[in-house]
Amino acid sequence: MLQTVDVGTRSLSAYRGIAPDATLDQLADAASALRGVRVLHLSATPYGGGVAELLRSLVPLLNDLGLDVDWKVISGDKSFFGVTKQLHDALQGAEIEISEDERATYQAVSETNAAEMSGKYDVVVVHDPQPAGVRPVHGSDGARWIWRCHIDTAEPNADAWDFLRPILSDYDAAVYTMDAFLPPDLPVPLVEVIPPAIDPLSPKNLTLRLETARSVLSWIGIELDQPLVTQISRFDPWKDPLGVIEAYGLVRERFPDLQLALAGSMALDDPDAWEIQAEIKKRSDEDPLIHVFTNLTGVGNVEVNALQRLSQVCVQKSIREGFGLVVSEALWKRTPVVAGRAGGIPLQMADGVGGVLVESVEECADAVVELLEDRERAEALGEAGHERVREHFLLSRLLLNEVELLATITEGHRLDPRPWRDPVCGIALAEPAGGREEHDGTTWGFCSERCRERFRESPDRFAGPQASKTATTSG
Repeated sequence: MLQTVDVGTRSLSAYRGIAPDATLDQLADAASALRGVRVLHLSATPYGGGVAELLRSLVPLLNDLGLDVDWKVISGDKSFFGVTKQLHDALQGAEIEISEDERATYQAVSETNAAEMSGKYDVVVVHDPQPAGVRPVHGSDGARWIWRCHIDTAEPNADAWDFLRPILSDYDAAVYTMDAFLPPDLPVPLVEVIPPAIDPLSPKNLTLRLETARSVLSWIGIELDQPLVTQISRFDPWKDPLGVIEAYGLVRERFPDLQLALAGSMALDDPDAWEIQAEIKKRSDEDPLIHVFTNLTGVGNVEVNALQRLSQVCVQKSIREGFGLVVSEALWKRTPVVAGRAGGIPLQMADGVGGVLVESVEECADAVVELLEDRERAEALGEAGHERVREHFLLSRLLLNEVELLATITEGHRLDPRPWRDPVCGIALAEPAGGREEHDGTTWGFCSERCRERFRESPDRFAGPQASKTATTSG
């Protein structure tokens, strides 16, 4: 049997006064048509990484809305997760060849997991490449199958894409984090763009009293009277933790007592993280002001919350990025961010809010110095970022997107009228704060001026026939 993840119970009413009321009202109305619909979310690991965090919040709230939702996790040995890690990197463009033996390993484990599936569902949502192979082996069993891709596959390694593409041809729909992440020949009839979001009431994001946060950081060895810069991410070369250490070294020339915290979650499906973590630890052993933390050393969500809340600057120096929700996490705590111009990070920091986007070690160091020196500007950026997250990157908006997709793909359940959707980024909008544009008789709404400008540059790309695969029109 596949492992069922116990997520407990949650109530959407707890988000009143935190998330925008208009979004919560739309969500309750939209979900009323889906009561009793059975949904399975299938992923690779119950902890570590953004997918597990999202599902831990998403699943119980969908149940609270009246759906019947399970979350199950596939099984696999070290060799299988080694293959899927290579596949993950190759789909993001790494020059990695998937051998015939590795393909056979993937197929064999997919067959094992498919045989262990039980229960009847109306919709099965499969997250990322690891469990994707279950669908062609198991068959539809009367369900509609959705592949939820959380990574950037715009320019995949040809060998890896040749392997995965036929597997995806059996799916009824695919969901991507951003329009820019779609490969050119995705063999799926319905494609949605749905950015992820954070849960403001999770242990990582709920409000901590200042005294509690300070006590937590003191407990793990942070000096409270010295400035602190933090990066929270998996130990992955795409997150460039070694580049962060280099940038930190440059900043130390101006702030010699600066501390750097690198905190990562070690996940079951990421064997390469151990090698990178070892290299980071080697560097940190040479500098007592570099602190390296993992979930395996007792540093979890509450500690991450305190790190993000009390750092003067949070860094996310990604080279490639699926989305980088740690940016929204930091901004939710009103902490300014210095981040790589990659993936979904510019969307979270659109229109110049939240912090500074950078493209090199030197730019990263310069931006951190600027924010450490100009605290008034840093606070203003953090405050503006907090408001953008409240409007667009809290769980209530993601739930609205998810419910809309389930209504579209489930026969007999269609939403009319549909809520506003930004045609560029896919965000469901209570109101189009970024303005509106008329094109071919349709009014389109936007989350930011940045998305509106992109629409103006090429409206047919976002409003043409292909765009009809994604929810883009207003109600």
